Amino acid sequence: MRIRISWPGGTVSGVLEDSPTTRLLAEALPVCSSAQTWGEEVYFSAPVEAELDADPKQVVEPGTICFWVQGSSVAIPYGPTPISVGGECRLVTACNVLGKINGDPLMLSSIQDGDSITLEREDSSSG
Repeated sequence: MRIRISWPGGTVSGVLEDSPTTRLLAEALPVCSSAQTWGEEVYFSAPVEAELDADPKQVVEPGTICFWVQGSSVAIPYGPTPISVGGECRLVTACNVLGKINGDPLMLSSIQDGDSITLEREDSSSG
């Protein structure tokens, strides 16, 4: 599923892989929330209650779209967080991996705490 994430300073698109959590998130779209940052990670609440997948990850590549089960939030790191070792992207806990944003993950660095953020399906017919 193709998605778009938008905030006052920009927009990124991404692709979500099929998983139980992705299907729950798809049912909740569009999601409008308030962005929060934690080091070089953006996260925002989503009205989804999910269980951890069989293979959750705590360390992921920049731009990986994750679902933080304990916080009912979408989390997207683009660089180190306060608990990272070196330059890795380490999430606060193991999270379900949903997909990946397209393009440069550093675009997310323009998101500020409190920014309005929207996650929606990307219409494949639009240009």
